[in-house]
Amino acid sequence: MRDKWVEYMGIYVIAEAGVNHNGDFDTACRLIDRAKAAGADCVKFQTFKASHIASCCAEKAEYQKATTKTGISQLEMLQKLELSFSQFQNLKEYCRRSGIDFLSTPFDLESIAFLETLNMPFWKIPSGEITNLPYLIAIAETGRDVVMSTGMSRMEEIQAAMDVLKGHGAGKITLLHCNTEYPTPYKDVNLQAMCTMREHFGVEVGYSDHTQGIEIPIAAAAMGAVIIEKHFTLDKNMEGPDHKASLEPDELSAMVDGIRHIEQALGDGVKRVSPSEEKNIVIARKSIVARCPIKKGEVLTEENLAVKRPGSGISPMQWYKVLGTRAVRNFEEDELIEW
Repeated sequence: MRDKWVEYMGIYVIAEAGVNHNGDFDTACRLIDRAKAAGADCVKFQTFKASHIASCCAEKAEYQKATTKTGISQLEMLQKLELSFSQFQNLKEYCRRSGIDFLSTPFDLESIAFLETLNMPFWKIPSGEITNLPYLIAIAETGRDVVMSTGMSRMEEIQAAMDVLKGHGAGKITLLHCNTEYPTPYKDVNLQAMCTMREHFGVEVGYSDHTQGIEIPIAAAAMGAVIIEKHFTLDKNMEGPDHKASLEPDELSAMVDGIRHIEQALGDGVKRVSPSEEKNIVIARKSIVARCPIKKGEVLTEENLAVKRPGSGISPMQWYKVLGTRAVRNFEEDELIEW
């Protein structure tokens, strides 16, 4: 397994398990198994102390109200989704044995301090923390690389967060375009903004997707994303805030396959004859042939020459050089002309 994700030259696929374990360790392990089987590079969770991130009067988002029990607060919802620090240590080890990168997003300072002990390949900053100055400083002071989602953010807010990270010692920063509505309407995706961020900030970019389906992350891969992040679950019908906007395992596999196909198809940008098509040059291209029988010494003209397949003879690009010369021997109809 890579020590540094930045050494990986392909598109890095993060399977976002998030809180889709519903607070159950065994379910978290099953999510790791499914992420590995789907071909993802990394499985990511969320580490937090619910009492540190939501007050007792914090309301749930509309999508959370629609997918969780009524009558409970955001704090109560989050408390049911917590895993302990020791469980995350065990999940990190489970990932190591399974051969997939472990990652978890911290949501509070205590969780940052804990996750730093797990030697993760980089930090993943969620969209909601992009204006959290103490949080950003704590992340930056570890000196690790940072991948930051930018949902709900304006360009100046992104710049301010990057200035804090750079000013306090963060490593390489990669930005993920993101929309934090679950699920995101297609009309609000605005994938072109990913390219705008790359050009404006001069950093590599990726995409964290909350749409339904797999088309948009595959499109982002084709547009130059170096990281794709997507929520997944064991079953969309499970109770919990993120299941409905997540992929099931077979869909995750299809998304990863699609991204890998795009990854291969993008190539290196050099226009050349590929090994697979080289054999078809002779079949598909044409040569100068005899339109009719031609006697040795006869002048070659547009009346007795034609252009036909195969392409193993004189190229039609030499047409006007051949015209006016004399046949070097007798030629039958359709026979390749020789000089």
